[in-house]
Amino acid sequence: MNGGGTEDAVNSEGGARTFILMIPTEDASARKRVIEDKLKQEQETLSFIRESLEKSDQLTKGMVTILSSFESRLMQLENSIIPVHKQTENLQRLQENVDKTLSCMDHVISYYHVAKDTDKIIREGPAGRLDEYLACIAKIQKAVEYFQDNNPDSPELNTVKARFEKGKELLEAEFRSLLTRYSKPVPPVLILDAIGGDEDMEVQEDVTLEHLPEAVLQDIICISAWLVEYGRNQDFMNVYFQVRSSQLDRSIKGLKEHFRKNSASSAIHSPAVQTKRKETPTKKAPKRPGFEHDLRGVKLPSDDKHGAATGKDDVLDIEIDSYIHCISAFVKLAQSEYALLTEIIPEHHQKKTFDSLIQEALDNLMLEGDNIVSAARRAIMRHDYSAVLTIFPILRHLKQTKPDFDATLQGTAASTKNKLPALITSMETIGAKALEEFADSIKNDPDKEYNMPKDGTVHELTSNAILFLQQLLDFQETAGAMLASQESSSSASSYSSEFSRRLLSTYIYKVLGNLQLNLSNKAKVYEDPALRAVFLHNNYNYILKSLEKSELIQLVAVTHKKVESSYRELIELEIQNYQRSWLKVTEHLTERNIPAFQPGAKLKDKERQIIKDKFKGFNEGMEELCKIQKGWAVPDKEQRDAIRQAQKRVVSDAYKAFLQRCANISFTKNPEKYHRYTPEQVEEMIEKLFDTSA
Repeated sequence: MNGGGTEDAVNSEGGARTFILMIPTEDASARKRVIEDKLKQEQETLSFIRESLEKSDQLTKGMVTILSSFESRLMQLENSIIPVHKQTENLQRLQENVDKTLSCMDHVISYYHVAKDTDKIIREGPAGRLDEYLACIAKIQKAVEYFQDNNPDSPELNTVKARFEKGKELLEAEFRSLLTRYSKPVPPVLILDAIGGDEDMEVQEDVTLEHLPEAVLQDIICISAWLVEYGRNQDFMNVYFQVRSSQLDRSIKGLKEHFRKNSASSAIHSPAVQTKRKETPTKKAPKRPGFEHDLRGVKLPSDDKHGAATGKDDVLDIEIDSYIHCISAFVKLAQSEYALLTEIIPEHHQKKTFDSLIQEALDNLMLEGDNIVSAARRAIMRHDYSAVLTIFPILRHLKQTKPDFDATLQGTAASTKNKLPALITSMETIGAKALEEFADSIKNDPDKEYNMPKDGTVHELTSNAILFLQQLLDFQETAGAMLASQESSSSASSYSSEFSRRLLSTYIYKVLGNLQLNLSNKAKVYEDPALRAVFLHNNYNYILKSLEKSELIQLVAVTHKKVESSYRELIELEIQNYQRSWLKVTEHLTERNIPAFQPGAKLKDKERQIIKDKFKGFNEGMEELCKIQKGWAVPDKEQRDAIRQAQKRVVSDAYKAFLQRCANISFTKNPEKYHRYTPEQVEEMIEKLFDTSA
């Protein structure tokens, strides 16, 4: 019944209300008690909150009171402290001003004591304590600046100025002293190593030239920097170039003296400039010594003693080699001096100082070169054309060294840079003059009978001319450039090596042509045409063989390709001319004038006489020619044998035919009187031609 009532209540519109009303009484009471308990708790909480709010209000009022009191006290404190703080700041500022004033006073007073404080150090100088000395100088300098700015009329200014000038003078003196004391000439051995080294070494070591000890160098650099910046004095630069210039010149003179001392020995140990000068005069020793003597046929001197001439040329070789080494040494030393100078001299003064520094040594070298040119010029005037050989190695080396020379002198005055080119031009001019006059001398050498070889051998003029031309092979580019330098054509202004080579080829051909012409004229001195032919044959053959053994034949062939065949034709022509001398022998063996007869037939007296005359003419001719020509000379064994064989064949064949023709003819009762020689004996006689020992 309870369940049905409930369900009805739920389904009715009254819903909840009906449901509550339907709760049992016991449950409502319990529910009420719970609510009352909760209400009571809430009331207690509310009372607690009210009490807390009241306490908070009381605390707030108390805090406001405290803060108000604190603010009041703080204002009172501020009003009391601010005046004190301001007074303290003023006192501190006053204290600082006093301290600064005292410091300034001390600083100013120190300037008045500088002269006294630095007197001892300045008087004793900077030697051995440069840093301390420079520090003293700096103090003096500051004192000078102070008095100039603040009290220019004070006597102290004059005192510190005088002290500063004294200090500067002593620094300059120390600069000179250090530079003079420690600057020494570079030893010759070290120079030779620097400019050449050992050519046997695969890797060349670069030799560094140390001119000054490192500690001394640093002191000099330090003094130089001070003098430039504070001393405002350039006199020390003059001191520098004067001292270093003297040492540079002494170094080169020492090298020259080294060569003189070693001239008696070939053991000049360092192969200097071999990296640039691959063919030095000393390396050509077999050719150079005695060369002037070999050319005596050109200058036609009186009897020169070979030993004296050789000794003279040995000295000449030393002088030439010495000069060449000195040129290379100058370049190397100048480069080293410039490297040293850049550390000491200010940049904008370096080129001018360097220019002054090298002048003495450079002028001495150029003067020596001019003397060589003058000596060559005097020798050429004496027709001593061997003097040109002095020019060749030097000129070649100067031209090889010129690029390094120009690079070293870059930035110097034009007059300095032009000295070497001027010397080169002078040498080229005198060298070309010697070459041209030598060619003319070959053409115009006089035909003197006493100077002609009696045996028809090679003339001295020929051997000397060929020897001279062979010397040119060692200096082809140099000789060609000499000739090219004298060309006035536009192509000569920018001549190439090929142009120079063609000029030299033409020159050699000209000398050979002049020689051939002169030899032809000289040969006319001989009355015997056969000896004339032998003479020309020997000379032409000597020329051809000499050309073939050297590179002369290739050099001449540059412009004249047929020179070899031309000489062979001349040689063959002279052999034929020589062979004509035998016609007066072989003409007796011809059948001309021999009467026709039958074997065993009796000859008439006239016919017998003809045959006798032929035998007699042959015998006498053979004997005469063999006697004369035995004393003649054909130095070339191959040519000598060929001429003999050809002559033996011609004479022997003709003689055999003649003997066979007369074999069965009875033309005399004493045949042995006329038939003196067998064909074999005739050949033996011819075999002894050109042999004075036979």
